[in-house]
Amino acid sequence: MAKKPAEKSAPAPTNNGKATDLQRPAAEILYADELDKLAAKDKDKPRPKGWRLTPQSVLRFVLGDEELGLQPKFVGSRAFLERAIVALATNRGLMLIGEPGTAKSYLSELLAAAISGDSTFTIQGSAGTTEDNIKYSWNYALLLAEGPSERSLVPAPIHRGMLEGKIVRFEEITRCPLEIQDVLLSILSDRVMSIPELEGPGRTLYAKTGFNVIATANTRDRGVNEMSAALKRRFNFETVQPINDLKDEMALVQRETDKLLKRAEIPIALKPDVVELLVTTFHELRTGKTEDGKALEPLTTAMSTAEAVSTAYAASIHAYYYGSSEVEPTHLVQHLVGSALKDAPDDLKKLEHYFNHVVKGRKKRAWPDYYEARTYLQ
Repeated sequence: MAKKPAEKSAPAPTNNGKATDLQRPAAEILYADELDKLAAKDKDKPRPKGWRLTPQSVLRFVLGDEELGLQPKFVGSRAFLERAIVALATNRGLMLIGEPGTAKSYLSELLAAAISGDSTFTIQGSAGTTEDNIKYSWNYALLLAEGPSERSLVPAPIHRGMLEGKIVRFEEITRCPLEIQDVLLSILSDRVMSIPELEGPGRTLYAKTGFNVIATANTRDRGVNEMSAALKRRFNFETVQPINDLKDEMALVQRETDKLLKRAEIPIALKPDVVELLVTTFHELRTGKTEDGKALEPLTTAMSTAEAVSTAYAASIHAYYYGSSEVEPTHLVQHLVGSALKDAPDDLKKLEHYFNHVVKGRKKRAWPDYYEARTYLQ
């Protein structure tokens, strides 16, 4: 059996401990105080072996808890999250599927941070992903000098996750060729990895308790490299739904944009009226109907909540550096174009139709100014 690691793995690098210095801190860095608070609260409480927190505290961490001072981080049903957490306590992996921008990757990061204290064991699926990116590779200088050994082996995320008993995240698994996906078959079935190049006990790596896999796949890519039936049987599938409640979506966009602006030290706060314009537009174009039930032709682009946050953030940066430091409807429209059009020219016509037939008729709050800003759609 491969050599056991020390009980505590080295902490993720934090630029001398300053999370604010990082462009995008990992969840375990960003929410370190919350995780420590929950770990102290969970002391001596029963939990799955290898987990840092109890399943109840994992749920509190994700959904937030006002009494404990925990921020809400994900909008979703409690039942869905409970099923996802329970799946990770079993010997089956968790597969999160859904439309692009529904926070599948973010949810997998939050779960890994809460359960393992480390969300960085990540594989990014693509057409170029190889078996080496998943299991292990070799330091070829050492390999030539000493032959295959534990010193010359370079562990990839699955190897590290099995060795240390941690959650491994496999992003966009269906973008990988089928033969690469199926590398997981024996690992998820038997919790064993064969390393035939090594001699003796090192030829077999047995997964430490706590190891599991969270995979994600967006529904628009699932047909690219459809998973084999055998691999599907090794996962529990859960669908991450878009946010259906407009008020919940507005609150999330406001909260996440404010976080990004605070981290960037931009002294701007989005006005509620501006958030309403943005989120209503994204919500209606995504669902294909207006608030009063009139049908719309949805855009080709996924008008996701994540895209709405990016648009709000870009509009705020634009207003700060090129405007009066107050986000106006004109800023939203300019950056809505970049979010909505992508590579589908027909979406511009649909967007213009939305402004001319939906936005034009709305006379309250900032809607008239939003309609006047339609000239920036050109």
